[in-house]
Amino acid sequence: MLSRLHIRNLAVLDEVETELRAGFNALTGETGAGKSMLVDALALALGSRADSGAVRSGAEKAEVTAVFDLDAAHDVRAWLCARDLDGEDECQLRRVITAEGRSRGYINGQPVPLEQLRELGSRLVEICGQHAHQSLLARAAQRDVLDAHGRHGQLVAEVADAWARWQALETERRTLLEAQADRLARRELLAYQIGELRALALQPGEIEALEQEQVVLANAGRIRAGVGQALDRIYDADEGSAHALLGSAAREITALAHLDPALAQPAAALAQVLVQVADTANELRHRLEALEHDPGRQDAVESRLAAAQELARRQRSTPEALWQRLAAAESELGTIDASDERLGQIAAEAARQADVFAEASGRLHRARCQAADSLATAVTANLRELGMPGATFRIHVEALAPGQAGPSGADLVEFQVTTGAGQPPGPMARIASGGELSRLSLAIQAVAMAAHGAPTLVFDEVDAGIGGGVAEIVGQSLRRLSTGRQVLCVTHLAQVASQADHHFAVSKVSGTRSTRTGIRELKGNDRVEEIARMLGGVTLTERTRAHAREMLASARPRQAG
Repeated sequence: MLSRLHIRNLAVLDEVETELRAGFNALTGETGAGKSMLVDALALALGSRADSGAVRSGAEKAEVTAVFDLDAAHDVRAWLCARDLDGEDECQLRRVITAEGRSRGYINGQPVPLEQLRELGSRLVEICGQHAHQSLLARAAQRDVLDAHGRHGQLVAEVADAWARWQALETERRTLLEAQADRLARRELLAYQIGELRALALQPGEIEALEQEQVVLANAGRIRAGVGQALDRIYDADEGSAHALLGSAAREITALAHLDPALAQPAAALAQVLVQVADTANELRHRLEALEHDPGRQDAVESRLAAAQELARRQRSTPEALWQRLAAAESELGTIDASDERLGQIAAEAARQADVFAEASGRLHRARCQAADSLATAVTANLRELGMPGATFRIHVEALAPGQAGPSGADLVEFQVTTGAGQPPGPMARIASGGELSRLSLAIQAVAMAAHGAPTLVFDEVDAGIGGGVAEIVGQSLRRLSTGRQVLCVTHLAQVASQADHHFAVSKVSGTRSTRTGIRELKGNDRVEEIARMLGGVTLTERTRAHAREMLASARPRQAG
């Protein structure tokens, strides 16, 4: 249970600290004193959203610390131990919000993500806010209440997971299907282009080689004449060739080397030059033989180059890159074929996942129908205790068409009520009046929160629109709900507050420089005065005080202490 709440610099609150008790705790005070702000502060400690506006003007940061007694909270102890956050017999949740809007959460002094703070907070406290009856008019909220009552958390998660997987496959399938027509047209074009490229069968570097060969063939005559003339001058001329002249000089120098050893090196060099000249002459002779005019070869080279240039034009490429274009086209065609194959696989997987979703949502539907009966019976009983003897509560669970399903399943859940005998049931918003709606909300929340299992339940002015004898019944209902757990209720009704085991008053204390909110537990005559204030307004009379004492005395035999 919540044993202590400490607040510093939160909104209009300067510093507030209070110790709470087991059983039914009532929090009362004038409008604007800060009662609901205490609930908001507790929600922050439990991980609710906050911004810099939560920090008191002029302060650097706001802090909220909530301390819980874990004597009987075995599941919370296990949760803490599993995350190495366990303490002793207490659990401390702390939230710090800076003026810049940054927020930090702590569990037993250790910093934790806000998600973890919220997860633990949901195990410790359940809050029913001022506008719960309004939120309960939404079908999504009604479905959530039903699922919480039926403890469908695992089923709901399975359905949501199956839906997410199914939709992901469907999205991929639709994407592939929408592109299929484009892929077919592209496939035809690629197949045609690949056929042309394969028929031409260009090899890497072939275009460059053909262009070079075309230049040689086009200038074959000029090349033959030049090579022949050079060959004569170098080697073939009968007289005066370079080889003959070099040979004569080499013989002369070699003969002189016997007389002058210094000429041995020049003689050897000349011998080497003669070899090189002979080799060069052979190379020129071979090239001259190869340059025999071949008109057929020239036509073939020019024709292949022309074919490559024409194909490059059609395929928006260059002749040199056509062989690379073939590899790219074959790769793209393979990707298209794989996409078509993937489309078939995805369609089959999506169909299987649709069956998984249908099976999971079917199990959830049956569980909801079963839980609807038990929740409706319990709420109807609560309504009759809350002064609506002719009311009947029912929950309509309708299976939706497959196309209307969603991540929460394939059910339409609607809370319906009959407020008088012989009347047909109808939606809450249309059938119930304002006061009836408040009682209806309280009846639902009492059952739903009791099933939640949290050791502390908080009701923030859920008795709005209720008065008279019904208010006393509401107080008795809250007191019964506090058996075995802690209930905190912010209320303006004396009939509710008088039923509480412990009564706390929230008030504003004005000083010369600031106004502070204080909270204190009321006992004895102080509690009589507060109940009388709630009954009689500004001016209290002895009759009002006597009425307050009578209400407290009437409630005392049924109180836990």
